[in-house]
Amino acid sequence: MTPRGTRHVLDVDDLSCEELTAILDLAERPPSSLPPVLAGQGVALVFQRPSARTRNAAEMAVVALGGHPVTIGAEEVGIDRRESAEDVARTLACYHAAVCARVAEHQTLARMARALDDAERNVPVVNLLSDLAHPTQALADLLTLRQHLGGLAGATVAYVGDANNVWRSLALACAMSGVRLRTASPEGYGPDPDDLARIGRAGGEVEVGNDPEEAVCGADAIYTDVWTSMGQEDEAELRRAAFAGFTVDERLLGVAPAAVVLHCLPAHRGEEISAGVLEGPRSLVWRQAENRMHAMRGLLAWLFGAADDARGTPGASGPAGPVGT
Repeated sequence: MTPRGTRHVLDVDDLSCEELTAILDLAERPPSSLPPVLAGQGVALVFQRPSARTRNAAEMAVVALGGHPVTIGAEEVGIDRRESAEDVARTLACYHAAVCARVAEHQTLARMARALDDAERNVPVVNLLSDLAHPTQALADLLTLRQHLGGLAGATVAYVGDANNVWRSLALACAMSGVRLRTASPEGYGPDPDDLARIGRAGGEVEVGNDPEEAVCGADAIYTDVWTSMGQEDEAELRRAAFAGFTVDERLLGVAPAAVVLHCLPAHRGEEISAGVLEGPRSLVWRQAENRMHAMRGLLAWLFGAADDARGTPGASGPAGPVGT
């Protein structure tokens, strides 16, 4: 199958609310019920940054849809060193049905997408993480919440930590799904006005503050991420000092007795989250990690027209297991 027009997914708001729901529906269908929309086709998976969950999730999603994943490391293409991002995209589009990339700078993805549009190549570009966004993680986050809560509209998520790329895509996804998002960050590490305006355009509003306890009170889920993301290693000590008091630990969970816990991983136990909470009975982190694969499969299936196929009925993508597995 060919993709529905050229639909690049560089962040969640490249989708409509209806399309976002359709992707989650596809993610919950058993793989055997989906048409092999990538049969006989390759998908390029370019990694400028290290990856564990994203690489495995993307490769297995492509395989489940009948395709052949080709994983390409940073040194193999040398984007903007060996050849330009535009030339890399045009070359990969000669062989592959889609180009999925994890990059250091979001603008690299935008340039790749623009190059393919200018060349009139009907090949979508999918963001596997950039410094500004992580849309495939946000899809997995919504899928996990939907499985746990039975629905998304009206739910409340408290995000404790840095308003980074993961936060940005999560905030957009929440806005588009009727989920209330509260954010608690130290001064200087919260959302900027442009972020809040963009979330408003997506139909949502974020409660922003500096008090983790206030943010998590009454929440259905508490989300956190590392204090120091890839590319910020030289800020690690400064950030540890700034984020003191923002650890998701047993004390903070006591303020929200009904909340489950989410973390996109990798985790730094004892910093943004305690080991007891990460491994505890209220943690959905490992289900969330598995859902990276199901969400990626849903996204690729949707991009290549599976939602238009009448075969199969929505259902569990696999045994979810008890909370904390």
